Formats: sequence, C-alpha cells, structure tokens
Amino acid sequence: MSKTFTIIYYQDPSHGWGKVKRQVLQNLGIEDNISSYSYQFKDNVYLEEDCDLDRLCQRLNQDGVVVKFVEKLTDRESKIRSYEPFKPEKTL
Repeated sequence: MSKTFTIIYYQDPSHGWGKVKRQVLQNLGIEDNISSYSYQFKDNVYLEEDCDLDRLCQRLNQDGVVVKFVEKLTDRESKIRSYEPFKPEKTL
C-alpha cells in the first residue's frame, strides 16, 4: 500500500501555492532547490505552483508517495503574496 501526502493548495485569480512544513523540504533534501518565488510564514512554506510545487511532487513520487490536494480558492488577491519570499534555513 502506498503512502499519501496531502497538500493544501491555495489559489487566487492569478496564481497558486501548495502549503507544506519547511521540515518536509529539509527531510526530502530539496530545501536548497526552492526558489524565492515561493513564500514563507512561520514554519510553513507556500510553494509556487509552476516550478517549486512540481519539484516537491516529483520528489515525493520518487519515493512512491501519492500526492493529494485539498483546494482553497479565493476570488481576491491571496494574503500569501504579503509573506516573506522563501529563503532556505542555513543549518549549523
């Protein structure tokens, strides 16, 4: 039986992002491959839909993980756009 990973997908009229914990990106070894087009807030990362979210999905698929999306849609500009651009954490 395969594992499933659920991503909350937020979409406003012009763009979308998948919300994941920063720790997921670190555990999968892809944190350094995420662009500044994604956003961060507290321990969550909002992966932009065009490249970064796809990068995560491809990495999960390599491990045989099935990705499921829960959509959250809005007809206004998303608050996510006001978050800080993503930067990898530098571990000591």
